[in-house]
Amino acid sequence: MIRIVIADDEELIRGALVALLSLEPDLEVVADVADGEEAMAAAITHRPTIMLLDLEMPRLDGIDAAQRLLRLVDTQVIIVTRHARPGTLKRALAARVRGFVPKSTPASELATIIRSVAAGERYIDARLATAALTEEENPLTPREVDVLRLARDGLATRHIAKQLGLAHGTVRNHISAAMAKLAADSRTAAAAAAWEQGWI
Repeated sequence: MIRIVIADDEELIRGALVALLSLEPDLEVVADVADGEEAMAAAITHRPTIMLLDLEMPRLDGIDAAQRLLRLVDTQVIIVTRHARPGTLKRALAARVRGFVPKSTPASELATIIRSVAAGERYIDARLATAALTEEENPLTPREVDVLRLARDGLATRHIAKQLGLAHGTVRNHISAAMAKLAADSRTAAAAAAWEQGWI
């Protein structure tokens, strides 16, 4: 039996996934939760074969959750997303995610993907893989990525500085550098551009 934990903050989608996957005789949904933090707790409690994580979740997104839980639990992670951008795929692969599928994937196909990942294979949506090969490289430094991610969450510069343990002026410098690299006229526009590319 393949044991699955599903994490998705959209209740309708999460409920549909639970119902559809539970119809499969060899799949068992052992928990369904609404965010990345709850996914971590569920993984530790249930030790699932597969973690099915939504990319966009509050508190901790699917890729960040995957990075953390794979250090704690022997499981395989499949990211399911509506925003399937090539840069996000690269982040997922770097986090050792084994599957990356768009939410438009039919339930029967998703069940097949879950079985193949549980058997040790990797599944990446073909359109995403093709797009990732032609995508431009991320020009941002890791620290600029951190700053823009928090800026996208709406944090003021001083709060970003406090959260990252940086001086206020250093955060402003990182924002200015990122804006220049992305040809953006504001930090909000820079964060949006980086998000659209899947870099944050």
